[in-house]
Amino acid sequence: MERIFGGNPIAVIIRLVIISVIVGIVMAALDIQPQELIERLGLLARRIYDMGFGAIEWGLQYFLLGAIVVIPIWVIMRLIGSARGSKDRNRP
Repeated sequence: MERIFGGNPIAVIIRLVIISVIVGIVMAALDIQPQELIERLGLLARRIYDMGFGAIEWGLQYFLLGAIVVIPIWVIMRLIGSARGSKDRNRP
């Protein structure tokens, strides 16, 4: 049991209770309500989620813009390289 709690379970529980009371007093002094804290954490998670997809959208936009130029050039170069390679293979 001590390995799970990181020490004597009763001592750990007492420390957690004391720390919780202290944090509760500080939060009450700062006028922070549990519901408000939970709402703010949800809002933070949503904003982080939106930022992630915003970055993906930004990257995708530039990828498509560049791919319009790069992919056709790559295909042409491959076709030219393939045609040259077959000519070189046919020579003795």
